[in-house]
Amino acid sequence: MDSDEFVAGFDYPMFVVTAADPGSGARSGCLVGFATQTGIDPFRYLVCLSRRNRTHRTAEAAAVLAVHVLDRERNDLAALFGSETGDEVDKFARCSWRPGPEGVPLLTGAARHLVGRVLDRFDLGDHTGFLLAPIEAAVHDAEAAPMTFRSLPDLSPGHEAG
Repeated sequence: MDSDEFVAGFDYPMFVVTAADPGSGARSGCLVGFATQTGIDPFRYLVCLSRRNRTHRTAEAAAVLAVHVLDRERNDLAALFGSETGDEVDKFARCSWRPGPEGVPLLTGAARHLVGRVLDRFDLGDHTGFLLAPIEAAVHDAEAAPMTFRSLPDLSPGHEAG
């Protein structure tokens, strides 16, 4: 058995993570499938970003990250943040957003969001784990069914995974 067989059939929630570099003012965001709550008291959340994408580079300089839950119907946002690369496209010129704490972009079309202060960064091979302590959380549509891996539209990634 290989690891692909082990995770076959799992249906992970999908998120859009956004970041802002306070030094350069650069904004980035990407679709993320590796994220999890890691603590209850105190609440902690871990998001893992591929080292290959622009959002990773922006997040390295960021003090906070925003984690967005998309409604299953928001294929437009999933495609924008999952199929486009910020190396070629200004994603934030193509969607509605507002600045959040420390300038992090908050997607106004997201059903929920969590803004977390980056407490630590962990080398996880081809990804970096960013451990977050919440500083803001909001539920905009409590009835929205969250987007999952299986409910994603067919996407071609802006950068290959890994």
